[in-house]
Amino acid sequence: MSRHPSFTEKSCLLSDDLRIKGKRKMSSEDVESRESLLDGQPNGHAKVVIERPVFSQQKFDEGFSPGSRPQTTFRESFLKSCRKCQCSKDCFLGFLYKIFPFIGIMKDYNIRTDLTGDIVSGLTVGIMHIPQGMAYGMLTTLDPVYGLYTSFFPVIIYFFFGTSRHISIGTFAVACLMMGSAIEKGLKSPNVHIITTCVNVTSSVTPVSNLTNETVQQFSLSCSDNTESVKLQIAMAVTFMVGLIQLVMGLTRLGFVTTYLSDPLISGFTTGAACHVFTSQIKHVFGISTDRYSGAFKLIYTYRDFFGNIPHTNAVTLIASVVCMVMIYVVKEYINNNPKIKPRLKMPVPIELIAVVLGTVIAYFINIESKYGVKIVGDIPTGLPVPTVPNFSLMPDVLSDAFALSIVVFAISVSMGKILARKHGYEIDSNQELFAYAITNMGSSFFSSFATSASLSRSLIQEHVGGVTQLTGLVSSALLLLVLLVLGPYFKTLPKCVLAAIIIVALKGMFRQFLELPKLWKLSKIDFLIWILSFLATVILDVDLGLLFGVVVAIFTIVYRVQRPYVCVLGQMPGTDIYRDVSVYKEAVEIPRVKIFRFENAIFFVSVEHFKNMLFKYTCNPRHVKQDIVEAENKIRKEKANFEKITFQNTTNEVELRVTNDDITEFCPTVEVPDVGIDTIILDCSTWSFIDSMGVKALTSVVNDFREINIKIYLAFCKAGIREMLEKTGFFSCLDRDNLFVSIHDAVLHTQHQISSSESDSDSPVDGSTEIVVRSVNGTTESTDVKS
Repeated sequence: MSRHPSFTEKSCLLSDDLRIKGKRKMSSEDVESRESLLDGQPNGHAKVVIERPVFSQQKFDEGFSPGSRPQTTFRESFLKSCRKCQCSKDCFLGFLYKIFPFIGIMKDYNIRTDLTGDIVSGLTVGIMHIPQGMAYGMLTTLDPVYGLYTSFFPVIIYFFFGTSRHISIGTFAVACLMMGSAIEKGLKSPNVHIITTCVNVTSSVTPVSNLTNETVQQFSLSCSDNTESVKLQIAMAVTFMVGLIQLVMGLTRLGFVTTYLSDPLISGFTTGAACHVFTSQIKHVFGISTDRYSGAFKLIYTYRDFFGNIPHTNAVTLIASVVCMVMIYVVKEYINNNPKIKPRLKMPVPIELIAVVLGTVIAYFINIESKYGVKIVGDIPTGLPVPTVPNFSLMPDVLSDAFALSIVVFAISVSMGKILARKHGYEIDSNQELFAYAITNMGSSFFSSFATSASLSRSLIQEHVGGVTQLTGLVSSALLLLVLLVLGPYFKTLPKCVLAAIIIVALKGMFRQFLELPKLWKLSKIDFLIWILSFLATVILDVDLGLLFGVVVAIFTIVYRVQRPYVCVLGQMPGTDIYRDVSVYKEAVEIPRVKIFRFENAIFFVSVEHFKNMLFKYTCNPRHVKQDIVEAENKIRKEKANFEKITFQNTTNEVELRVTNDDITEFCPTVEVPDVGIDTIILDCSTWSFIDSMGVKALTSVVNDFREINIKIYLAFCKAGIREMLEKTGFFSCLDRDNLFVSIHDAVLHTQHQISSSESDSDSPVDGSTEIVVRSVNGTTESTDVKS
């Protein structure tokens, strides 16, 4: 325990009583061991007895010999980094485990307890991947088979580099929608030279069955009859660019940027994106066609076409869609999510897969396409795609879409990963996750897979069914491989309306986020505003523009909060040395002729004006006081001039000469400073995290302004960083170091002592030879002067 050289402290806890007593001016050799007893309180509470000097910051530092904060030079940082790069076995293994987290996870893998859960979870998630991959693949305007590719290749790559053990990588509605938007914009790019006279870009996707296997893998921008190939090139360019952006962010340790995407922003954005997803699928439910739009007001134009084409609704398609949606909803809500039935299920009923199988079989036997005009998926090629290099010439055109997509998929995936990691007691590395997603997207772009993301529904199912590690992904990929190699062609007759029904029912969870609004309104009006504006911007404008607008609004709210923080005046809680906001605690009493001002933020270039304005508002404006003084001086000068004029008119020349001599011309009327009811202002600096050069200038200006009207400024609770900045900028040339105190109570007691001393003996001001000793017993404070 540190001790001040002028006093000692000894504490003794007896029953519920705590006593701390000090003795002044006692050297370490003269310290005597003492024991002080206090009577027990009737209410059984402990009480505090403190006897110590009033500490200014300078006296406190002289007694306790403070050091400077540790500061590392560039050379020291460089040498420290070099020492970390020393090659050794442990260093190499640590690097290997960091780059390939699966090594450490598999090293501790328990086959007996973990394998069963991973296999069951992998089969369950794999079954979900089949319908969701095909359905969400259709969201991107590509053929459904590319959704199956995205459910297969990225999962395998993530297994080696990812740190989350429970998230399910693959297709996700919002990411697929943003990919579709990027493809639409890419088709309009001037670099895409393609003639669309034979193939309408806004019509349904050309079936892969019309193309040979070699043509599907050869992506040529000059091909005028293969719009699907051009779309695929754009999608792969976006995916590779997403991975490249994430790789740069990972190498520069920018994993923290997602913290600027708050939960209200993500919630409002994803809900708005869900409206776009719903709009893109509702035409498949009714079996009608609408043009595809991009940019602002796309939903308005789409619904204009939709309601205009409602008379052309395909009745069979509508009936099939409604039956499918009802069936999926009933099973999900009343079986899979039923609190009574859910615990008894070893795995959720794979109702989506059941709907896909039933829809495929029924459509095959009744020949639904030729008889009733219901659109079907068409041929799905067997086998795996041949690795193809993405078209790098398209990447400059898709940079903005890729950047928005990379941020969104990373934020959603990491947020889901952190939730599950906390639940199971492990941690994920955000920067390593960035690196994992980067390698996943860049690698999968060579295999006709578009940008991937963690799925909220599949991740929860994977964790609920019993998945332990990311080995679950390998099991689900094995099931997907079976579909791609063998079972794919059997889904040829699957109606697209069944996939649309699966997507629409899956949006239920996103639309339920509307229920957050009443609670959000009660918790924070600013968060409510962020949610609403992000949602409206996403719906009215577009997905990428909505995200950008939401980020701008969130940053603006941060700037607003920083620029205009909470300010208040503090008062003393009766019988204590505790000071609280007088507007919150009604018992808090302001000290007579003293204002204690708290500004709850740093003092820097953004907040200096608000700091000065609020300080003047809660205390007094010295400029107005000085203006009153100037007006009073002018009034006196005017009266003096009138008096002289009258005197000259009524006196002899001899007197006139005497009146106009130098003594009279040098006469200056004395004007007293108006009493504003304040002698001292104490600034509570405990909430100041830092101060910059403009903040110091503002503080200097405030000190000088109040000094001109005879009001003292004291600073209390200044942190070490604040004091260092004040020292560097020469602030103590305008304010003495004795005006800094270690606490508000020290500053208040010093002020009261100064006032009482000036009242008792105005001719003997208190100087450095007097020390104030404060004795606080059970909330009652007494001050005593002790002459050195």
